[in-house]
Amino acid sequence: MNITERFLNYVKFDTQSSEEAEGCPSTAKQLVFAEYLKAELVAEGLEDVEMDEHGYIYATLPANTEREVPTVGFISHMDTSPDCSGKDVKPRIVENYDGGEIELSEGINLSPEKFPEMLLHRGEDLIVTDGHTLLGADDKAGIAEIVQAMVYLKEHPEVEHGQIRVGFNPDEEIGMGAHLFDVEKFGCQFAYTMDGGDVGELEFENFNAASAKIQINGCSVHPGYAKGKMINAARVATELTQMLPADETPETTEGYEGFYHLTGISGGCEQAQLSFIIRDHNRLRFEQRKERMEEVVAVINAKYGENVAVLNMNDQYYNMREKVEPMMYIIDIAKQAMMEAGVTPKVQAIRGGTDGAQLSFKGLPCPNIFAGGINFHGPYEFCPVQSMEKAMMTVVNICKMVAKHGSTIG
Repeated sequence: MNITERFLNYVKFDTQSSEEAEGCPSTAKQLVFAEYLKAELVAEGLEDVEMDEHGYIYATLPANTEREVPTVGFISHMDTSPDCSGKDVKPRIVENYDGGEIELSEGINLSPEKFPEMLLHRGEDLIVTDGHTLLGADDKAGIAEIVQAMVYLKEHPEVEHGQIRVGFNPDEEIGMGAHLFDVEKFGCQFAYTMDGGDVGELEFENFNAASAKIQINGCSVHPGYAKGKMINAARVATELTQMLPADETPETTEGYEGFYHLTGISGGCEQAQLSFIIRDHNRLRFEQRKERMEEVVAVINAKYGENVAVLNMNDQYYNMREKVEPMMYIIDIAKQAMMEAGVTPKVQAIRGGTDGAQLSFKGLPCPNIFAGGINFHGPYEFCPVQSMEKAMMTVVNICKMVAKHGSTIG
């Protein structure tokens, strides 16, 4: 089985996670894919394959050298984003892409005018959707690349490598993927998540992240006699939203600029609900953003009454840079591995987060490497086959380099 076939098998599974669920995994359908993946790893000859009750999978490719070599890990997540359906994905391959517009379905087109990054992949084979679901390259491409790399190493015993651990987890897209990841059991000195975007991406900086949910408690009375009595929760919700900076949203920021992102608003006169995510690379500015959220809630309550607005705010993850910087050799290894795979490394900050951020703070430094997909979380997502192949060889090359340098690493 080649990497394309493997990936196309994976995207058949609907593994969308849910922010509304309490347990882990957040959706039972993730366990269906996990069981399939566990069986596949066994069939491909990996050892110590296990899956816990939450759907976390761990497996080992034993070393083929007697030299002392650090154990390196590779990690990807099984879930897809709640932002777009991942059910009944209908992928197809556009071979030798010519640089033009691609019709996904009638009236739905993937156009380089809107997505100019398509032009960087002319002459390649693009896996696209039918325009009604996401594709799932985030992060099933990463899983396919890791598994295919393990198969490659088994089929090429002349490639010297130490012990390699692989790990696959649920619920990354809702910020919970690393919470129950057993770092001690994983047993690695360092690891890499295969969860980045376009070819060449290498990331060891990410947002500091928090979620904020605000319950607005209104007072509903007959509108004809409402003066001085009614508190319209829906109107208060919109008022609160407008108190946050209009130029500090995802659609107005880039690079190292942080934001407040309104991810959901619902309700009526009696009650309303707001959901935000708060992001910033700088820890001080991140804390200031959380303080601003507390301030606007306090202003609403001062105006309308105590507990009209009730804030529930929680940190999700932090910028992994402070944990990776003392071990920058793991970035150097990844850069060299990419170049040997014919890829120019593009070191950049993630405008988001990965499981690697949380894992780094749990004691497993874990930068992020490209998986190859583009336009994640929506129906215009696509993934060049050649990018997956390069990511797979990057994994192989990292294993080779770790074995080459052995105990001198670090």
